Amino acid sequence: MNTKILLIDDEEVNVRVLGMSLKADGYQVVSAYNGEEGLEVFKKESPPIVLTDIKMPGMDGLEVLKRIKAIDAEVEVIIVTGHGDRDAAITALQYGASDFINKPIRDEALTVALKRAHEKLAIRRQLKEYTDDLETMVKIATEEFERKSNFQAQLIRSSNDGIVATDDEWNIVIFNPGAQRIFGYPRFEVVRKMDARKLYPPDIAKMFDDTESPPDPRDELPWKETMIVSKTGENIPVRFVGTVLHEKHRIMGSVAFFQDLREIKRLERELVNSERLAAIGQTVAGMAHCIKNILHGFKGGSYLLDLGLGRNDTNKLKTGWKMIQRNIGRTSDLVLDLLSYSKERAPEYEACQPNEVVDDVCELLKENAADNHIQLVKEFDDAISEVVMDPRTIYRSVLNLVSNAIDACLFDEDEDIDKQHRVHVKTALESGNMIRFDVRDNGCGMSDEVKDKLFSSFFSTKGAKGTGLGLLVTMKLIEEHKGTIEAASELTKGTTFTIRLPYQKVK
Repeated sequence: MNTKILLIDDEEVNVRVLGMSLKADGYQVVSAYNGEEGLEVFKKESPPIVLTDIKMPGMDGLEVLKRIKAIDAEVEVIIVTGHGDRDAAITALQYGASDFINKPIRDEALTVALKRAHEKLAIRRQLKEYTDDLETMVKIATEEFERKSNFQAQLIRSSNDGIVATDDEWNIVIFNPGAQRIFGYPRFEVVRKMDARKLYPPDIAKMFDDTESPPDPRDELPWKETMIVSKTGENIPVRFVGTVLHEKHRIMGSVAFFQDLREIKRLERELVNSERLAAIGQTVAGMAHCIKNILHGFKGGSYLLDLGLGRNDTNKLKTGWKMIQRNIGRTSDLVLDLLSYSKERAPEYEACQPNEVVDDVCELLKENAADNHIQLVKEFDDAISEVVMDPRTIYRSVLNLVSNAIDACLFDEDEDIDKQHRVHVKTALESGNMIRFDVRDNGCGMSDEVKDKLFSSFFSTKGAKGTGLGLLVTMKLIEEHKGTIEAASELTKGTTFTIRLPYQKVK
């Protein structure tokens, strides 16, 4: 093989072990132990493949990727990530990374990634050669024409990606095995029998229709992601690049290349699932502290019950029973929050009145607020009518926020004895088919440090009284509904939570 490959990792033992393995596979290995050194080695050695760790002191793997691509966009960069680096891995793919593999690196995963990198290098060379050669194909009427034509036909047939070419009337004239695998049509059903614009999805067909002038040969063809529907009805994610071919400003045909992304998307889903499992594991580990606090509450309540029974003391019996009731409620809240957080849930859209859903929450908590001398203020936008949303998401999210707002007023230690605590619940119709839900209180407020931890597992400002999952579950429900949640707070002044959820009009 003798392909040169650059290894960049701040852990020397990783570089040494991985380098020995690659050398045994026939690679010529050069190495570096940080991003800056790796960039200098790359400039000196010009390897076609780079394998870099994403987390390194100083210049990290993402910066190395961007700088290498700025020097040579055709270099294939494979990113090495740890579990939980979902966002960084996806960002790396967006910056042009060839692939990503997780630590610890398995031989099978590395082999697949290197194979894909080699295929991309080969396809890129094939793409350039084929695009250059296809422009001259119709001019060749001699033996040279047959020789090059045969070579190009073999090149097209051997390509792993789908290649579709048409004549000037959009009749398909080339439909290679890669295209057959992606589109699901056998070659004899489409060549000289099908208009390519009927085969392509609407966005690709429109792009070809909008092409009026020949492209500058110095411009790079932009790859775009899209979805095609195969003959069997399967939705297949692909990367696509295509152009209309011109001869003396006259259209002579078109060519399109399709890269099957099903495997890459599968890897992305695996990464997402891995992070979710890790988060659930952290949640389960954190349950110990929460359950311990609840058990202390049960033990305290049962002690008072025993004491009250032994002494026939009604007051102690009532106090003990109230403690047990509170901890039963906390146990129920914890179980419901854990189920909501750990389970994938698609929103259940239906026609509903958002103002009525929020009003139900206010009615439920009105008595609790009044008992604690907290004024509950409602301000609903009359422009909000019946829409299609998930009312359960609205109810659960607003219920959590209003409950937290009431608690924030109870925990307020403001020295102003005349302060009237207030919780303000507001709805508003916004542009772009969005509805805003505001829950504002004038309670204890939060510091910047507390705000940074709001949506962390098992973090609670309520001490032993909270499960630490309420806001985490709220954020999950809102994200599943394709909405957003924001928090603004000032210590001792109060807090405002703002939810924005999209809606559809009732048909």
